Amino acid sequence: MNIKSTLITPLVFLGALGVAYAQENQDKKQDAEKVLDLNEVTIEERKNVIHTERLPDVHNTYIHAGKKSEVIQMGGVNGNIAEKTGRQIFAKIPGVFVYDMDGSGNQINISTRGLDPHRSWEYNIRQNGVITNSDMYGYPASHYSPAMESIERIELVRGTSSLQYGAQFGGMINYVTKGPDTTKAFSFESINSVGSFGLFSSYNAVGGKIGKLVYSAYYQRRHSDGYRKNAKSDAQSQFASLAYEFNKSLRIKAELGRSSYVYQIPGPLTDAMFAADPRQSTRSRNYFNPDIYIPSVVVDWQVSRDTQLKFTNSGVYGARNSVMFDAFANVPDTISSLTKSYKSRQVDIDNFKSFTSELRILHHYDIAGFKNVLSGGVQIMQNRLRRRQLGKGTTGSDFDLTLTDPAFGRDLYMKTKNVALFLENLIYLTPKWTISPGLRYENGATDMTGKISYYDPGDLPNKIKHNFPLFGISSQYRLDAQNRIYGGISQAYRPVVFKDIIPGSVLEKVDKNLKDAYGYNVEAGISGGTKNLHYDIGVFQVLINNRMGTVSMREGANAYILRTVTGDTRTRGVEAYIEYIPFRINTSTTPTELSIFTSTSYFDASYIKGNAVVNGENTSVAGNKVEGVPTWISRNGVQLLYKKLSLTCQYSYVSANFANPLNTVEPSANGTIGKVPGYGLLDLNATWHISGNYTLRAGINNITDKQYFTKRPTMYPGAGVWTSDGRSFGLSFGIKI
Repeated sequence: MNIKSTLITPLVFLGALGVAYAQENQDKKQDAEKVLDLNEVTIEERKNVIHTERLPDVHNTYIHAGKKSEVIQMGGVNGNIAEKTGRQIFAKIPGVFVYDMDGSGNQINISTRGLDPHRSWEYNIRQNGVITNSDMYGYPASHYSPAMESIERIELVRGTSSLQYGAQFGGMINYVTKGPDTTKAFSFESINSVGSFGLFSSYNAVGGKIGKLVYSAYYQRRHSDGYRKNAKSDAQSQFASLAYEFNKSLRIKAELGRSSYVYQIPGPLTDAMFAADPRQSTRSRNYFNPDIYIPSVVVDWQVSRDTQLKFTNSGVYGARNSVMFDAFANVPDTISSLTKSYKSRQVDIDNFKSFTSELRILHHYDIAGFKNVLSGGVQIMQNRLRRRQLGKGTTGSDFDLTLTDPAFGRDLYMKTKNVALFLENLIYLTPKWTISPGLRYENGATDMTGKISYYDPGDLPNKIKHNFPLFGISSQYRLDAQNRIYGGISQAYRPVVFKDIIPGSVLEKVDKNLKDAYGYNVEAGISGGTKNLHYDIGVFQVLINNRMGTVSMREGANAYILRTVTGDTRTRGVEAYIEYIPFRINTSTTPTELSIFTSTSYFDASYIKGNAVVNGENTSVAGNKVEGVPTWISRNGVQLLYKKLSLTCQYSYVSANFANPLNTVEPSANGTIGKVPGYGLLDLNATWHISGNYTLRAGINNITDKQYFTKRPTMYPGAGVWTSDGRSFGLSFGIKI
């Protein structure tokens, strides 16, 4: 791939747009009969939609028939929205593992089907269809974190979506922002929240439609002192959207989103510290600060009744900053008796410049009597990540990225160029039975230049190539308009990224023999419902060869974390969402509904083969459980809708999991190894729609004040035990005018 080809594609496409637009103006009457009306319409927030929905078979330029998909309507969620409490937002999505480790409402860290939840980086994360992962081939974490008050719905498609969205094992998550009231030239919304541990959040949005221009924007700020000592968070996010409708078939939209926060990191704990006081802190001088911008321009053109083109250009720009005293939990950060000051902190700065251009086509056609829908296109990525690490910072205690030595221990440039071609064809064998074969081909490379002060240049890789053909097929049979049987298989891969091969901490070492992880997702299930029943019950298997992981190691008195290929894993399981409505009255004055739901998953995640080093010798881990994967995740609740009041009582249970491939039960002295205990949490949340313009939310989270932790991380925010929040209270008031 070269720069010329990158530029030619947009220019040719825009030229074609101009010609087509001129032709359309010559014959408006004919086009009016053929094209799909794309004018925005006002959609009232569906406050009574409390059940999980599914994406349609064909949505936008994507094919979802035969795949497991879910839609969360945020208007129907009773939960702690301001702090993005994952177990409440994703309550009715079975199998979602929520990793609580990053402060009050700063990020959502989730995974499904036994994958790694760190920054949700096993997913293709999107906002309004635009990729927000920081750098897919350098550091694929999603540091962008918009205000959850701004989100209208969340769309999830599981791992069999890898051919259309990207090759991630996890699949795709799309956060869709609220649209403005297009019947007005100006509208305003404000949501203000207060709660335990010093929480205050204010979200304010405007929007409307003037002629053919649709606009919206919001500004949000949030502060929290945090559940633990030295866990303060200050966050803000902004967003602006402008859409212009040239006519009923051509629309251009430009958006810019930004999120930024400063999180004071309270430090990891050992198990003994957690037992003594889970709210204590081991660090007072550690800070984390991502500041990310997401610009995008989308051209949506309904060429004809049967053909739609979408051309998306977007970027991820910004920085991931941290200043830390980086050590294991049992190493205190103290003032030296000789220097009368703290040690110098480590400063790390990542600068992201990621650009993605994606051209997609959706075309309906008939051949040999069979109805078909073709979805395909090309995606071009050009990423440039500058990673500066191991900078010598100050001995101070505030958030300060100042260096006392201008040279970083690591100063690297990682440049990626990648082209992906994808094609999927939905074929109606009968009006009820469809099959969807598809393929994706990825080709590209990442080049690294720069220096690492303590590495022999000959030991450093300078190029990683990506060359993967991926195939898949899915099928669906509709029993009736509401119920279907679905299933499919799709290949996926996770490339070795430079985050893997270049250690990000003085506590890390990296195996030189890392390999790309590859495998497949396979799933089958039945979903749908009746008047009083909603369900989606399925089985799945995820096979990952060359799974990358971390192992806690020791050489003499020196402990460290080794990033290596831990082996081949297979995760099999069941995902079940069932919601029963025993009582319902549908009247305009007193709508009443009582529902009982369960969202439960069972994971059998184990190593097929693999080794770990024990006392200097390789030890097989075949048959052992995969680290960080609980066997059971179950969220169950009762939800009452009465007139304008909605009330949800929810109990969440997550079973125990192991922190390493050896499945060590007893905790280590530094907290990095050992079993993660299971836990159960009880929440109560309510929403009162006072009128069409006013909304009041209130909730008690973790009513029993359970002290728990979800995982033993081996990298950011520090290796060891990280306490999750105890009991808290929250109150929100919203107004729309």
